[in-house]
Amino acid sequence: MKLQLKQNSSSSKKKEVKEEKKEEKKATVTFPPKSSHNLTDSVRLKLSGNVAESIQTGDMDMEGLSSVEELATELEEAIYNEFKNTDNRYKNRVRSRIANLKDPKNPQLSRNYIYGAISAQKLAKMSAEEMANDEMKNLRNKFVKESIDDAQLATVQGTKTDLLKCGKCKKRNCTYNQIQTRSADEPMTTFVLCNECGNRWKFC
Repeated sequence: MKLQLKQNSSSSKKKEVKEEKKEEKKATVTFPPKSSHNLTDSVRLKLSGNVAESIQTGDMDMEGLSSVEELATELEEAIYNEFKNTDNRYKNRVRSRIANLKDPKNPQLSRNYIYGAISAQKLAKMSAEEMANDEMKNLRNKFVKESIDDAQLATVQGTKTDLLKCGKCKKRNCTYNQIQTRSADEPMTTFVLCNECGNRWKFC
């Protein structure tokens, strides 16, 4: 009888030890946080960590918001789900998010992601133009407008003149066009093309 009691008490102690170990494992917090995908791949783990480091929190109060690690894991998963592997396309996509998120001139991208204005799925697929800061967007818009102006100049048959002198080759063999690029009550913009060297310029 005593022997049976000893066996019962030793088996119950073993059970208690196992339960304690299980509780310890549950209490341990590791990176990345628990997610729908088990990140066992070293490439994915490393890039998730790099994404977390790139998210700019600045002086933000993160109380009540997802942690940087959770946001990083969610973004990495969204990119991985698109490619289903860790090839160069996947790596390039993650690296481009990292570069844009940690851009000191573009803290708004991180803020929008942290506050949920941009979802992980959307950020995973955004183009470089969409992620760019306002200054870069304005610069790109300016270049696009100039390209359109140049295209218009090339396609619209202009008026030849020798009254205008090219600032590049100093010849007076030019063609000009006048196009309404601003509001109707403002003067037209004159686009000039040098027929000798191909130099183009404009003036109002």
